[in-house]
Amino acid sequence: MGTLFRKRDSKFWQMGVCTRGRQLCRSTHTTNKQLARRLLARWETEIFERRFHLPQSTPPYFEDWADDFLAKVAHPNTRKRYKSSVGKLKSKFTGLRLSEVSADGIEEYKEERIAEQVEPATINHDLRVLRRMLRLAERKQLIIRNPFAQVDFLKQRNPRQPHIVSFEEEEKILSVALPHIRLLVVLILETGMRSHKEALPLRWDAIDFTNDSIRICESKTRAGIRNIPLSARCKTELTRWRKLVGPEISPFVFPNLRKPNEPMKDIRHAWAKTLRDAGLDFFVVYQLRHSCASRLSAAGVSDLFVAQMIGHATPSILHKYSRAIDEYKRDAIRKLEDLRTNHGHPEPPTTASNFVKDARWGDVQAPE
Repeated sequence: MGTLFRKRDSKFWQMGVCTRGRQLCRSTHTTNKQLARRLLARWETEIFERRFHLPQSTPPYFEDWADDFLAKVAHPNTRKRYKSSVGKLKSKFTGLRLSEVSADGIEEYKEERIAEQVEPATINHDLRVLRRMLRLAERKQLIIRNPFAQVDFLKQRNPRQPHIVSFEEEEKILSVALPHIRLLVVLILETGMRSHKEALPLRWDAIDFTNDSIRICESKTRAGIRNIPLSARCKTELTRWRKLVGPEISPFVFPNLRKPNEPMKDIRHAWAKTLRDAGLDFFVVYQLRHSCASRLSAAGVSDLFVAQMIGHATPSILHKYSRAIDEYKRDAIRKLEDLRTNHGHPEPPTTASNFVKDARWGDVQAPE
């Protein structure tokens, strides 16, 4: 049981509670004894709930928990995306305590958003944020259980298939691209780097021209931190570009020409113009990364090593397999180069006396 008492030099009532063999004291900051008793009872309840791992009887309000949740999201881009969803969720659940957020309330939120003609994918984004918030609340014993166990996500449209760049489309793009766009296209197609997370912020000191490799130190995921072997073609393009915009101009491979100490951040307009000039329909530059993965698979590289090459891994893959060693990665790059070399039609025989021995043509004897 707790006790109330007054100190000689204070007009406020003090609270004392004994827990786990220790005496804890705290001021009520009030001179009203009835209010002090209620505060003492609340404090005793909080201690009792923590001691026996019970959910709090007075969990925080949804809006307060949402603000605290956002503040603890580390990545700025993730926080920006969550903030959009949290704003919509607040409009529905503000004024409710976490324990009052029910499955019925979540279903009502879904119906209201559907009535506003919001895309199912957007609504599902909001629901995933809410699910994560409530999972954390359940883990911290702020609620008894997560009401999401009774909620289903909306059915989304089938996602659009990625645009896989053909070798012919690549040639068209490179023939009209500005120098920095040309390098970016070759870099992503040859390495599978993420365009905005890895390629554009790439620094010259991360490229080892001696050992033909690129070190990715910062990425979207842990699997993205990796060494990427350089193909001969990619190294040639980087060497040519270094003569124009080398480390003496900027530490970044793709510098912001107005602020050389900062990397280039936006290439949307230049990329769109490049595709128009090439006579191709628009697709995002990120699709070049998918194209690299497809080419590696076509070259006979296993799915595991393709995933490791482009810095993508699921928890199940990482749990069952170890990371691909550099020699296997380098072999994957060699296979990609062989695929490019073998692309296209072989030249016909140039003299009447030659035998053309080719795996695709067979043994063809020219007419006499």
